[in-house]
Amino acid sequence: MKTYVSLFSSAGVGDYGFYQAGFKLLASNELLQRRLNVQLANHIADKHSAYILGDITDKKVKNKIITEVNNYYKNVPGTLDLLVATPPCQGISVANHFKTGEDIKRNSLVLESILIAEKLHPKFIVFENVKRFLTTACTDIDGKTYEIKSVINKHLSRDYNIFGQELNFKDYGANSSRPRTLVISVRKDISINPKDLMPKQQETKTLKEVIGDLPSLSKMGEITKNDILHTFRPYREDMRNWIHPLKQGQSAFDNKDPMLRPHRIMKGQIVPNVKKNGDKYTRQYWNKVGPAIHTRNDILASQNTVHPTDDRVFSIRELMRLMNVPSEFKWSSESYKYLNSMSLEDKKKWLKQHAITIRQSLGEAVPTIIFKEIGDNINLRMDQLNAVNKVKENN
Repeated sequence: MKTYVSLFSSAGVGDYGFYQAGFKLLASNELLQRRLNVQLANHIADKHSAYILGDITDKKVKNKIITEVNNYYKNVPGTLDLLVATPPCQGISVANHFKTGEDIKRNSLVLESILIAEKLHPKFIVFENVKRFLTTACTDIDGKTYEIKSVINKHLSRDYNIFGQELNFKDYGANSSRPRTLVISVRKDISINPKDLMPKQQETKTLKEVIGDLPSLSKMGEITKNDILHTFRPYREDMRNWIHPLKQGQSAFDNKDPMLRPHRIMKGQIVPNVKKNGDKYTRQYWNKVGPAIHTRNDILASQNTVHPTDDRVFSIRELMRLMNVPSEFKWSSESYKYLNSMSLEDKKKWLKQHAITIRQSLGEAVPTIIFKEIGDNINLRMDQLNAVNKVKENN
């Protein structure tokens, strides 16, 4: 069985794709306990110690990651197959004079991933990040700032063949728009072109095809009886008038009546909300690809959150489908059978405790299918390579 290590793994939504592809998790590092708890609920690693909480810049945390891998390979021949890293990144060009020291420090978490990769020397390395990832500012070990692609090449190009590409995951199997960068590196002793491990282009799906079969929700706070994750997230009642008359593609800011546009009442006066983004309070289209999912997918005022026909933001179940998360993926230790059998009040309490973590995790995630496709491609190419080597040995 092929093995992998995951850095900046959040709730493990993307990583679940490697699990689906048959990879064995040896170590997963995440900074926040509430997100690591989601990974623990899914039990994809054999050992509890594989789930490592803490800051990756902490030497103790790095040592725990490396120790987990070394301990496994004490009893198993071979080396780590895959390291995947999705570090937080501001996506600001080196040439952009608006970048700040804090941005560069945050971006330099990429370097921590690279240094661990150098230590573990896996067969494959996968980075996933923002669209402008490769031209983003990053501080190297010499204290100087370079583009991330230069730092990756400096540390890894001697031992790895590297291929990076900007792409929108909607064209590669994902159910929603997500412009990102993938960088795949293959160790030079393995005769596989990293480009061949990229996900393959596929037909896009419309929002209707992805979530159109789910029940409509019309009552504020409504929870589908047999699916606790398909709910009408409540909001301030008067705001419903802002979005109720909207047709697909229209924004509440387009309403002719000032009282139906997003606003506040201050000292008896209407104070209009500022229209910073055209996609806020905007009803989505059934016949277009699902919108990009952001971390603030819980409010009408965020980007692309309003359902095509219902007066609400997308439910968690709908977001899971848009991010290609399989239905069996768990967000807590309880089974879905148990959760769906709870009383309405207990369901509300559970959602109050977990919903924001779930929504944020989905907004930060890699669509599960993307990593599954990469994992499947690694399996396919390695099987082909092993078959060729066997023929050579027999001859």
